[in-house]
Amino acid sequence: MKLKKRNVLIGIASFLIVLFTMPLGHALMILMEHNLSPTALHYSAFVMGGVGLVMAIIGVFAQGDTRQTLWGLFGGLLFWTGWIEFIYVYYAQRFGVQPLIIEGEVVTKPEYLIMPSSFGFWVMFMLLYLFNIRSGCNFFNYLQRVFFRNSQVRVKMRPMTRHTSLVTFMELNLILWTNYLVLLFCYDDNFIGDHHPVTTLVAIGCLVGSVYMFKRLINIGQWGYSIRFAIATVIVFWTFVEVMGRLNILTEIWVEPMNYITEMVTILTTFVVLLCIMLFNVSKKTTDV
Repeated sequence: MKLKKRNVLIGIASFLIVLFTMPLGHALMILMEHNLSPTALHYSAFVMGGVGLVMAIIGVFAQGDTRQTLWGLFGGLLFWTGWIEFIYVYYAQRFGVQPLIIEGEVVTKPEYLIMPSSFGFWVMFMLLYLFNIRSGCNFFNYLQRVFFRNSQVRVKMRPMTRHTSLVTFMELNLILWTNYLVLLFCYDDNFIGDHHPVTTLVAIGCLVGSVYMFKRLINIGQWGYSIRFAIATVIVFWTFVEVMGRLNILTEIWVEPMNYITEMVTILTTFVVLLCIMLFNVSKKTTDV
């Protein structure tokens, strides 16, 4: 019973640590866009992405599953923000892409209007993970069983060389990418539309899925594994949050961080405290499996 309680606490802490990176990351982007000149912004973003890449590589040589996971997590977040999101910002500004404006309000920024053009690259990665790699994703494992159940061709799924930092880095970026594509296609009136019932069903499905994933998360007793599982859980849950914000059902305080300083500082403080608690617990162990 004591072990189960410990697992629950680890699961909740992992979920909150990863969850708080979402509003903090969004707020960081907004603050950079508002406080840096375009030239300084692009240079800063490029450095940020480079630092994220280096962090993920450093994690390959770090000792311990949890430390490697954290290097991959924070490296992936900086990489995504600097070399993916801000790269789209740069080219959208450079070529004069206009935002989507409805009733005088910007509902979709220019960089997100061109991001769905990466769909083909996303399919290319999914093809690799689906038909060539054994992963810990239940959904991929299920699809692999379906596709190869009656196959006359002998196919043996093998994992790639496992570096926890790079696994975390890749999975974070691919799940974020998937999240953005799903949302952007749902928001596009040429496909579905943000007020269409299908978009609402997608949001509800993600909420239900995240609850199911959270129930599994609180049964994990290792910090590193818990953080990695929390990444997927949080991003699926965040899809629901994004749709609720799009429909003005939820106030997205991270979009206007300077108007919600108390709330953002509270999130940042809680994030730092939880991270310190986790690192303290990990440092007490003689072995980090």
